[in-house]
Amino acid sequence: MKTLIPCALLLLAPTWTLAQSAPAKPPAKAATATTTKKAAAPAKPAAAKSTAKAGKKAPAAKASAVAKAEPPSSRTLLHSGAMQVASGLAAAQAALSPEELAIAERVHTGLIACELGTSVDIQPDPQSPGRFHVQGKGFKYYMSPVATSSGAVRLEDTRAGAVWIQIANKSMLMNQKLGQRMADECMSPQQVTVAEAIKRNPPQSLLDNPGNR
Repeated sequence: MKTLIPCALLLLAPTWTLAQSAPAKPPAKAATATTTKKAAAPAKPAAAKSTAKAGKKAPAAKASAVAKAEPPSSRTLLHSGAMQVASGLAAAQAALSPEELAIAERVHTGLIACELGTSVDIQPDPQSPGRFHVQGKGFKYYMSPVATSSGAVRLEDTRAGAVWIQIANKSMLMNQKLGQRMADECMSPQQVTVAEAIKRNPPQSLLDNPGNR
């Protein structure tokens, strides 16, 4: 009997040893789980911070979009309108017909002497071919050619109401708005030549033609 007790104790010893060492493993798992939870827990504040930052940036982006969508100021609109009107006027001025350009080629330019010691200075506009600066004492006009049925050369400043009429032997400047002649018997060198030729060889009067009697 005494021999059996020690043998039984020897058989139970490994089982008792395993029983004591087995419960030590679960705490390791618990520790691992706790560590995992602690490691995962800080991720939430980081996400919250990023969301908060995004929330703060969003209103700024909206404000920027609203600022960009604001309509232009009245001064900008007025400036744009003025530029469009100026471009329209420039385009209208540039649109001379071939007939008007042909009339412009016949205009006598330079300083032209008129009666009573007056004179008219006619200079072509280099920036707008076919148009002329017409000026003298007390007046200054910007004129464009106008077609006529008589074939005479005619320049007009429609704003001022001024008209320059040029025929073969003389020219005349008048202001239709004022209803007066501003310069008369104006002659360029070419017109002086024609006027002298007319004096030497006066045109035959219709009354001098026997066929008209």
